[in-house]
Amino acid sequence: MNNKEENIVPQLRFPEFKDEWKPSTIEENCNLKGRIGYRGYTKSDLVAKGEGVLVLGGKHIQNHRLDLSDPTFLSWEKYYESPEIMVKEGHVIFSQRGSLGDCALIDKEIGEATINPSMVLIKDITSDTKFLYYVLTGNYIQNEVKRISTSAAVPMLSQKQIKDFPFFKPSLKEQQKIANCLSSLDDVITAETEKLELLQAHKKGLLQQLFPQEGETQPKYRFPEFKNDGDWEGTTLGELSKFRRGSFPQPYGLPEWYDDINGMPFIQVYDVDTNLKIKPTTKRKISQLAAEQSVFIEKGTVIITIQGSIGRVAITQYDAYIDRTLLLFEEFYKPIDKLFFAYVIQLLFEIEKEKAPGGIIKTITKEVLTSFNINIPDILEQQKIANCLSSIDETIEAQTQKIESLQNHKKGLLQQLFPNISDV
Repeated sequence: MNNKEENIVPQLRFPEFKDEWKPSTIEENCNLKGRIGYRGYTKSDLVAKGEGVLVLGGKHIQNHRLDLSDPTFLSWEKYYESPEIMVKEGHVIFSQRGSLGDCALIDKEIGEATINPSMVLIKDITSDTKFLYYVLTGNYIQNEVKRISTSAAVPMLSQKQIKDFPFFKPSLKEQQKIANCLSSLDDVITAETEKLELLQAHKKGLLQQLFPQEGETQPKYRFPEFKNDGDWEGTTLGELSKFRRGSFPQPYGLPEWYDDINGMPFIQVYDVDTNLKIKPTTKRKISQLAAEQSVFIEKGTVIITIQGSIGRVAITQYDAYIDRTLLLFEEFYKPIDKLFFAYVIQLLFEIEKEKAPGGIIKTITKEVLTSFNINIPDILEQQKIANCLSSIDETIEAQTQKIESLQNHKKGLLQQLFPNISDV
């Protein structure tokens, strides 16, 4: 570092603070511990809930927040082998393998816990704990993590690399002020995220109520005007619709197939969003040469992914060409509301995922899809159900955008409340 250090201050600062920020490193502010050598463990050391302790890994961190919705447990024997990595309130966990740089503050009591070999435990913190956590999740260190991960043959961080991460820090009082500001914003983000989860749970419940359960011919809940309309009509997907796969010339990677400047939108699995829409723009555009050998679909076509993330459904918002990893529904043999149909297909795949090992559908064929059993009501009831669910989806999308806006605001604050070390 050069003489500019003495003048390093953040772009945005609380007016009561005037002191200089001082250079430091992660190691100077804490102890880092991780699993080493014989203290690692195998799958045989994992146990059922109630028979061991929480073992934390990358999957337990979502947006730099602790998420214990899918807990894993380690035997007590393995836990006691490594007392130096017993996780307590006030510690920070940081991923050095896998999802590099994922970081979470243990800001509440979670009971007995430890970390898996992909994580390091940051403890004995001498700075303000939340301040150091925001340093670790801030732009400079996270950008360094990305740089290291893309430049290494095997993406991982050593403890030394983490220890050596530099940053500037102010007085303890200013650290606390910054941490409290960001923590208050995190609390708002958490509250809005909980609202989103409630909306999603509400929609899931509605789907179960508004559609007949397996083996039944009427839903549990019906809008009043349709209560006397009798059973829904049973059919199969093959009897209801005509569908086919998309297409693309092989091999995929040839440059003459693509024209990302002037080409036509090309829908692949990546381009199908989770909101029954395709993304505003496709990742790739294809050349006229490739278009002649691909499949064109008009705006308003129902499509579904059948490879990779199987079961994503969308109604296209613009004309495009479609890849062979998706199915498109070309024709319906009975009166059908496309939005209602999209919800039907989405629900069918949710049910199939529940049946599949690990909740993941490994493969799906056209033949299997053809035999899928579904029930459909009169077109007016279809439209009523579709409008109801669409209204909830719009609320969910608005809530999602609100959270994204708050997260972007936080990113901006992180940039402004900390000095830009890259300039030094």
